[in-house]
Amino acid sequence: MPGVKYRFAATEAFWEAFYSLPAPQKESARAAWLIFKEDPFDPRLRTHKIHRLSSLMRQTVFALVIEGDLRAVFYIEGGAVISFNIGSHAVYRQ
Repeated sequence: MPGVKYRFAATEAFWEAFYSLPAPQKESARAAWLIFKEDPFDPRLRTHKIHRLSSLMRQTVFALVIEGDLRAVFYIEGGAVISFNIGSHAVYRQ
């Protein structure tokens, strides 16, 4: 949502998954972060709602496309964007 200023946080599980990525995917994730921190819903990120996870977690969960099959998943709580996983489509099946 353009114009909205968010605080950003990531869970320990997110960082564990991030650090296990191959170096090229880490670089792609860092490039996506530059866009994400300006606007998590920027069209270049192709942010979309993940209905199954939203239902399981009882809050709206979104995913953004970093590259190919690499996704990051997050939710918004108050004014904070919480990233809680990064990886392939398998992150949708938590």
